[in-house]
Amino acid sequence: MRLVIARCSVDYTGRLTAHLPLATRLLVHKGDGSLLVHSDGGSYKPLNWMSPPCRLDVEEPDADSAAAGVQEYWRVTHAKTGDALLVRIYEVLHDSSHELGIDPGLQKDGVEADLQRLLAEQVEVIGDDLTLVRREFPTAIGPVDLLLRDPAGGTIAVEVKRRGDIDGVEQLTRYLELLDRDPHLSPVSGVFAAQEIKPQAKVLAADRGIRCVTLDYEGMKGVDSGHLRLF
Repeated sequence: MRLVIARCSVDYTGRLTAHLPLATRLLVHKGDGSLLVHSDGGSYKPLNWMSPPCRLDVEEPDADSAAAGVQEYWRVTHAKTGDALLVRIYEVLHDSSHELGIDPGLQKDGVEADLQRLLAEQVEVIGDDLTLVRREFPTAIGPVDLLLRDPAGGTIAVEVKRRGDIDGVEQLTRYLELLDRDPHLSPVSGVFAAQEIKPQAKVLAADRGIRCVTLDYEGMKGVDSGHLRLF
């Protein structure tokens, strides 16, 4: 990884155009070819970037740019889209390279109990204006992960899984049939919530009138997922 602090301006061209005027910024050129442009603010988000597959070419400035103080051009071009990031370097304040090696990746610690707890604290993920009745609501055939109330007085039973499959939908179906017999809870609807829901489970849930919700565990914990978005 190469880290360069430089006075520079940046122009992005392609699906859209964007311009960063001359200022001191951090340029991060990673081993995968990507280039990220950071300021001293904005938390983790770069001001602009180019994701791989792309290549960086260093070019000599033309006469007019050189006369204006430009020392070199960094031109980063995306291999598939042709989008380009042109960085005009006016002054380099720091330049260092570091070998980081292979990163083992993020070790996720999410389990169903963690998801259930977070979802109980953030019931707005399921829908607006919902209130939590309780976690682990007891029934004769086992506890329902979450029981919620909607503004109209209806009850929502939520089954939480890390990976949702047909068995989980069947389990929630049994809970719904039992809960709906209780006049204090009826009408009862179901939500099948998981980090990943298999296509067959989605089809079965739709057939049973159960709504599926895909959970963003990192987002619920306040950790970024890592997917960059331009602006």
